[in-house]
Amino acid sequence: MSLQTSRARLSAPGVLFAVLGAAAMLAPFMTLAANRIVAGDAVPIWAVVPVSQTIPGLVAIVAGLALGLPARHVGLRLAGPLVGLAGLLWLLVQGAPALLEGAGDYARVSPAAGFWCLLVIFALLMADAITAMKPGPFQRALLLTAVLGALSVVLGSGALAPLSVMQEFAARRDAFASEAARHLWLAFGSLGMAGLIGFPIGVLSHRKPALRSAILPVLSFLQTIPSLAMFGLMIPLLGWVGATVPGARSIGIAGIGFAPAFVALVLYSLLPVVGNTVAGLAATPPQALNAARGIGMTAAQRLWRVELPIGLPVILTGLRIVLVQNIGLAVIAGLIGGGGFGTFVFQGLNQTATDLILLGALPTVALALTAAIVMDILVDLTRRLPEETP
Repeated sequence: MSLQTSRARLSAPGVLFAVLGAAAMLAPFMTLAANRIVAGDAVPIWAVVPVSQTIPGLVAIVAGLALGLPARHVGLRLAGPLVGLAGLLWLLVQGAPALLEGAGDYARVSPAAGFWCLLVIFALLMADAITAMKPGPFQRALLLTAVLGALSVVLGSGALAPLSVMQEFAARRDAFASEAARHLWLAFGSLGMAGLIGFPIGVLSHRKPALRSAILPVLSFLQTIPSLAMFGLMIPLLGWVGATVPGARSIGIAGIGFAPAFVALVLYSLLPVVGNTVAGLAATPPQALNAARGIGMTAAQRLWRVELPIGLPVILTGLRIVLVQNIGLAVIAGLIGGGGFGTFVFQGLNQTATDLILLGALPTVALALTAAIVMDILVDLTRRLPEETP
């Protein structure tokens, strides 16, 4: 009985993450390298800075893991990751300049596996606590704003400037802004184009089952083509268009660059847009459609006033899939000259520079997570019908 009571008082995810966090603290916390391309030497968490500076960070990390254990105190479970993240930040800010002191002009210091594991663990603990709190869409929006604001303050303060990835950013500040804009154009532009093309096709497919039977298998086939192969197929096709169609090259259509990456992302996006449009419109209860017909609504009026408002959450879910997918796939555009954060990823791979890879990978992950959360909030705000309970 006491064992069952003890289990009831402890959060199962909290126990798991506490064990994983303790193991992660034994892994290398930072690395010190002679320059930007060599592997470097691993530094454990207790040797990053002198003991007097290490203790506050270690205490905060251990406290953060411990506060994630209570099952009934959700507030403590949310405070725990915040305390733990503060400890990680403390050790990172204190450790980078301490390790670089006297290491040479070209020395670089970077977070190692232990840091990244602890970062993921605290992020998952925070997500678990927030899920248990069941916040509404507006509360989630406030939480997201607070997280992004805190991240902006930390990055803007220059406290992390000694880290190698931030030095890579400082050396490519203008290029980073340009590639970030290109990445956003690829992800959001392809989403917009897929919406313009896919939504009418989805409406027609909902109205005409024969068209739906013909178009969905084709879009499913496009979705099965590996991303790298799809980008490769666009190169000769758009290269031919640019060489033969008058004026095509002047508007940027060529075998490599932005155009083939953009077209490939649009093709990948059509299945979720069309499929979710069909599913969303089909979710309208027959009683609602009969009532709309009974008061004399035309087919167009039923679409815009009844079917679309009810099916909007499902349609937005398709757009969420597309947006998150395209933010990730846009990285591959860097391989064919399309720009975006993938430019830094592939440059880093060519130069065996891990922190240059991170310069492209980290903002991609942050952008995808932010987009997913924002789209989830929009889906909740547009939900008209209560979810069915089992």
